[in-house]
Amino acid sequence: MRFLGIDLGEKRVGVATGDSLVGVAVPHSTIRRTGDRQVIAELRALAADSEAEVLVVGEPRRLDGSVGPAAERARAFAQKLADACDLPVRTVNEALTSVEAERRLRAAGVDPRRHPERVDAVAAQILLEEELGRETG
Repeated sequence: MRFLGIDLGEKRVGVATGDSLVGVAVPHSTIRRTGDRQVIAELRALAADSEAEVLVVGEPRRLDGSVGPAAERARAFAQKLADACDLPVRTVNEALTSVEAERRLRAAGVDPRRHPERVDAVAAQILLEEELGRETG
């Protein structure tokens, strides 16, 4: 199955693609966010272009795993996205994905402060890797 991972942010939305057959996720792009409708329209087009069968949205839970206002907003967005794309949408706890994304970028010689859009796309990759791990493991 083909997956589209989505790291929902206030200013930008990171996107990654993945395939459960090979168990690999890769950063794809970053969408500048002006509103839910605009982001959903762009994600719908990306899902169609990449032939995604499942959408995975990061859910920013608190460090203790509980659900707060940010996670509730992500769940509401995930439902709107599911309705618009007519695809299954799963949520994954994205706690600390941005921290891990910055670590990976630094290890690759990229300054995350100079390339915040890359942080978002790599964060989407990390949350998608989490989902693919469940799928294959």
